[in-house]
Formats: sequence, C-alpha cells, structure tokens
Amino acid sequence: MPLTARGSALYALIFLVVVAVVFAILPGPRAENNEIAELRRAAEQGDPKAQCSLGVMYAKGEGVAQDFSKAIEWYRRAAKQDFAGAQYNLGVMYYNGESVPQDYAQAAEWYRRAAKQGIAEAQHNLGQMYYNGKGVAQDYVQAAKWYRRAAKQGNADAQSVLGNMYYNGKGVVQDYTEALEWFRRAAEQGDARSQYSLGVMYYNGESVPQDYAQAAEWYQRAAQQDNSSAQLNLGIMYDSGKGVDQDFAKAFEWYRRAAEQGIASAQFILGVMYYSGKGVDQDFAKAAEWYRRAAEQGDASAQSNLGVMYYDGKGVAQDFVQAAEWYRRAAEQGNSSAQSALGRAYATGKGVAQDYAQAVAWYRRAAEQDYAPAQYILGGMHYYGMGVTQNFSEAFKWFRRAAKQGNADAQFSFGLMYEKGKGVTQNFSKAIEWYRRAAEQDNAKAQFNLGVMYDKGKGVSQNHSEANEWYRRAAERGLAQAQYNIGLMYEKGEDVSQDYAQAVEWYRRAAQQDYALAQHNLGAMYDKGKGVAQDYSKAAKWYRRAAEQGDAKAQFNLGTMYLMGEGVSQDYSKAIEWYRLASGQGNAQALFNLGVMYEKGEGVPQDHIAAHTFFILADANGHKNAGKARDRLAATMTADQIAESQRRAHAWKPKTWEELKGQLDRTR
Repeated sequence: MPLTARGSALYALIFLVVVAVVFAILPGPRAENNEIAELRRAAEQGDPKAQCSLGVMYAKGEGVAQDFSKAIEWYRRAAKQDFAGAQYNLGVMYYNGESVPQDYAQAAEWYRRAAKQGIAEAQHNLGQMYYNGKGVAQDYVQAAKWYRRAAKQGNADAQSVLGNMYYNGKGVVQDYTEALEWFRRAAEQGDARSQYSLGVMYYNGESVPQDYAQAAEWYQRAAQQDNSSAQLNLGIMYDSGKGVDQDFAKAFEWYRRAAEQGIASAQFILGVMYYSGKGVDQDFAKAAEWYRRAAEQGDASAQSNLGVMYYDGKGVAQDFVQAAEWYRRAAEQGNSSAQSALGRAYATGKGVAQDYAQAVAWYRRAAEQDYAPAQYILGGMHYYGMGVTQNFSEAFKWFRRAAKQGNADAQFSFGLMYEKGKGVTQNFSKAIEWYRRAAEQDNAKAQFNLGVMYDKGKGVSQNHSEANEWYRRAAERGLAQAQYNIGLMYEKGEDVSQDYAQAVEWYRRAAQQDYALAQHNLGAMYDKGKGVAQDYSKAAKWYRRAAEQGDAKAQFNLGTMYLMGEGVSQDYSKAIEWYRLASGQGNAQALFNLGVMYEKGEGVPQDHIAAHTFFILADANGHKNAGKARDRLAATMTADQIAESQRRAHAWKPKTWEELKGQLDRTR
C-alpha cells in the first residue's frame, strides 16, 4: 500500500467546520434578570456589541428561551452597524439554515464583511466557500487569498488547507517549501491533518531531506489523534521497518485502528496479515471478514482476495459461484490478478459456465496489463487452440512477454518452442538459454529438458554428468519423469554406481505420482527381487497400476502373472485379456504368447488360424522366436488356413490406448 505520492491530494475533501464565535462578553449562565435587562436596554439603544451578545444568548438559550429568530434579528441589527462578530454569526446561520432558509450566497456575503474586518474564522470560511464553490463561483485563487489571511492570524485549519494548496498547486504555484511551512505551523498547533502531511513530506523527501524517523514521528502524533491516514501509514512503517524498528504486532495494531475507522486499504492489509499470520495469529475467517469489509467498499485487491478465499474454501465455505462474483467485481475495476482468476473460472467452468472464448478475453485483459501469469496462460491457449484458433506465433509472442518478466513457466514454454521450432525457427541454443533461465528458478520441467539437451547433445556438447545433475535437480523438485530417469540411471549403472535400492526408491517416488513407466519398472523390481525382497503380489499391484494407464509392457507382464499364477490366482482368461490389450498396441511378446495360447487352447478354444496370425504379427514386430513358431505351426495347416491367417495378419493394425481402453473394464 503506497504512501501518498508526489502531487496527489494530501486529503481528498475539505469539510467546512463552522463554529459560532462569541465576540461579546456574555453574562454567566446564572445572570440576574436585571443584568439581561441592562444588556437589552443597551442593545435597544443601538450598542452593536450588546446586540451581538443578546443574539448569542438567544442562539444558545442562555438566560433566555432559545429563539433563533430573535438571534437572527439581533445579529442583523449589529451587523448593519458593521459589527464583525455579528456578521460572522449571521454567515454561520445562513450557512447552516438555522431559523432562515439555507442560503450559501448570503452566508458568503456576511463572511466577506466579517473577513474584511479581520475575523480569522470568517476568512477561513470564506476561503472554504471559494474552494468548494458554495455561494460563490469556485475560485482556488480567491480561496488561497482568504486562507492566507486567516493562516497569518494563526488559524490552524486555514494553515493546513493553505499547505495543501501549495502542495498540489491549487490556486497558487506549486511550492513544497511553502507547503511545508504552513503544514508545520498548523501541526505545531496540534492539527492532525497537517501532522500527517508533514509525515508524508518527510517520507518522500519533499523540500526536506528524506527522513523516515521524522515521518514516523509526525505520523505518530496524527495517529494518536485518530487520523486514519496517519494510522495506516504508521502501520506501513512498522511493517517495513522504516524510521522505526520493524514490529509486525505494532503494524497490525495501527492497521486495525485505521481499519476500524473504515479505511478500505487498511482493512485489506489487515486481511492479508490474518491470512499470513503476520503480527497476529493466523485466522482465515478473520482474514475473510476484513477482506469483505474492504471489498464492500470497492477495494479491488480485497475483492480479488475474497474471491480466492471462496475458491479455496479458506475462512468461508468453498463456493465457486461466490469466488467468480468477487473476481468479476475486481476484474471490472481493472485488477489484473482478478481478471486472470476470472479467466481461469471460465476455462475450468468453476462458478460459471465453461467458456474458453470468455476465458481468453479475461486472460487477454490481464495480459495487456503485463500480468505475467496471464500472459503465460494466454500463450498456452493459443498454443493448444483453446478459445482461439491455434496460432503458434501468438503463443510465442505471449510466452516471450511473460518470460522476459521472469515467469519461469513461460521461460520453459518459450524454450520448448525454440526446441520444437513452433512459432519460430528451430534454435537449440536459444532453447538451452531459456530452459536454463527457468531451471535456475527451480522449474522442474525446464531442469528435466535441460538434462535431455545435455544427454542428447542438442545445442550443447553432450555431457551425461551434466544431464544427470539436471535430472536430479528436477527429480528432487518432484518431477515424476525425472525421478524415473534417475531410477533408470541407478538400475543400469549409467554414470553412477549401479544401485538397485536407489533405483527402487526413485521409481517409487515417480510411481506414487502415477507415472506409468515407473510403476512398470517398480513392478519389475519386485518381480525379480532387485533392490527389494522378491514379492509377486507387489509386482502384480504395480504392473496393474501401469497397465490400467495403457502401458503395454505392464499389460504383458500382468498377463504373464495371471498365466503363471504368480502374485495372483492363475487365470488364463485374465491372461488372455491383458495380452490382448498389450498386443493391440503392437507388443511383440504379447502377440507371441497369444499365439501360444490359441495353439494350445489355453483360456480360449484351440484355433490354429488365430495362433498362426499372432505368430506372423509377433514376427513382424520383432519377436525372435515367432518366425520358427509360425513355420512349425504352418506345417500342420492347410493352404486355405494359411491363406486366411495371412489375410487376417495383413488386415491387422495396431491401435492407440485411447482406442483400446474401452476394453479395460472387462479385464477388471
């Protein structure tokens, strides 16, 4: 939350405070009737001082029944004799509409008469009327003139406003030195606004050497008088440790005092402190409460954060509709974080109907404000053609803008586009450069890809040690693919001492993230007793998890476990089903075993044509024994049977897992 910046108003609205000033000696509250009678006789004989005093008595109901009409009458009689106090008091009554219709023009006229006679309060009030354009045409030059007259007589309100006018260059040439002088005069009289303004000038180093300690001192004086702006800024100083020892608890206390006076920015900061547990015990419910107070006053940051609370279900019941509503309020005020969050809501269909075009529109609004996360996502939407026509050049543009701001995800994607040559000419050196930038920010995908580049010598000299170092860093960041690679490295003893136990550890980490290749390899380690005690049951468990994700090797191995009854009950039908899924993806071993089972009639009716077909396919897919099995079986078949087998083999085509996985339920 920034302090008041150079040139902005030190306080937004100046209120006209009118205080009736008694310019005559009044009798005490227990004045005798004869004293009042004496005063009345003097007034009736034309004594203006007595007339004004009698008007005050009627206005206040002191010694006489309160009667504003009579007060007006006596003020007017004194005013006609140019008695300044009565002229001022008439101005007050016309301004406030007391016993006369409210009339700012009449108020200004009577203030003017009193002001010309040197009444400081009248000069102040006349300046105020020129400032606000009440009863007179708005005229900052005239306002400054009358404020100056009152200020020179020591009127603190006028000194404060005159300082403000010099600070902002309203009605006078902007002059921080003059502003400082008038603020100081008013501040030393205890004017809280001026004390606050002096704090601002010391904080910013305006016409004085920058001095945070002095700024804090003046803020403190104003804050103790309940000046909410000073309380907010004093909280900021304790928060940042500028001019005072950093103290989050004191910061919290001053923010709280400002927040309770309705300062939205203080309410927002208080929400942040409760959310993070900074200076106070963490309390999401109270964070949400303070965000709500600020949000209902239109504070966009609070609206955005309240949306986050509803989205995450922190401090409030999770409610995506409410989240989207608060995001929208903030987004429409231009809050880039909320615009991005609203884009996410449309992209995911959480709280609003899913609409990729709307998602793109909101991401674009945030991106055009240079909000890097939105630029990155907008790049992704152009890359994949979500809500827009797929356009690699546009994707490249947005990734670049986010990458140059240091967004690690965008740096990774930018590097990927250079590596793949999408939206830009392929350039491995550039890919390396951007992968490295992201990797140094601990982006695990970039670390992994950098490892691959070193492993394959793409854009750099091949260096397996360097590759392994980047794989390890990505693995330690939790990237399953990198963990799998590290496991593979330990299993094979590539650039490290072979260590099956370490291989198992890394495979397990990746497998627990549902990385199918790692699940298969972990199953194989249990199957063979490498790095762990041999355990067919656990082997079957991990093979199954990989197989259900479409891993053909795992499907073959699980089929074999059913065939042999290892880790599962022997079941030829189950073996056939898993072999069929693996063979459908072109797995040569599964094709061969299906051939054997059809030849022997194990789990299926014996069928030499089908068996011969599978042997042909297994041979075509590289199985070393399939050719011999095909020829051996062909010796027992007729020419027509062989022709039919060859026809089936010729018509067979491998399928993707997406095409095959509908069969999975039948294997469970």
